[in-house]
Amino acid sequence: MKKGKFITFEGSEGCGKSTQSRMLYEYLKRKRRRVIYLREPGATKVSEKIRSILLDAKNDAMLPVCEMLLYMAARAQIVGEIIKPKLKEGFIVICDRFLDSTIAYQGYGLGMDIGFIKRVGRFATFGIKPDLTILLNLPVDKGLYHRRLSQDRIEKRPLAYHQKVRRGYLSLASKEGARIKIVRVEEDKFKTQAKVRDLIEKYAI
Repeated sequence: MKKGKFITFEGSEGCGKSTQSRMLYEYLKRKRRRVIYLREPGATKVSEKIRSILLDAKNDAMLPVCEMLLYMAARAQIVGEIIKPKLKEGFIVICDRFLDSTIAYQGYGLGMDIGFIKRVGRFATFGIKPDLTILLNLPVDKGLYHRRLSQDRIEKRPLAYHQKVRRGYLSLASKEGARIKIVRVEEDKFKTQAKVRDLIEKYAI
């Protein structure tokens, strides 16, 4: 059975993940590739409901362990319902965030045990890993400036927290350089996209 390719986008708040992942999706569609675009958490009815709970700024009493498990629950649903079947059908699956986000945000950011997060992650993802992860690298203050007018529960956290998240991402990239490729974000989104497409052509498709 032909296997597709799984490409994920990661990075701290406001770095342009949604823009760049969507641009790549449109580019591959124009090339007549079998491609699907997803966001995490979300993309299924169940996962979108969990997303609304996670990002609601009113839920400020949520414990780190609850937060982590909710992300994993949403992830399990999207993998089982969409990602796993589409990969088996030979699709290129592009996902805005995946397991690396939980390691960075709840592990490095909130101080949860990273080894435990990875073990739960393997269970929740059915062992599926991205073939390529694009890590968009942008200074935290610039990214948060883009989010200043409308912030969800995670974006409202202190600058120090978001700096830990970014350092966590860079640490992951240093340990998994074969999978995680760092792309420096340019002022011109098309220049950033050109870098993304070069990596896709070289490593993924």
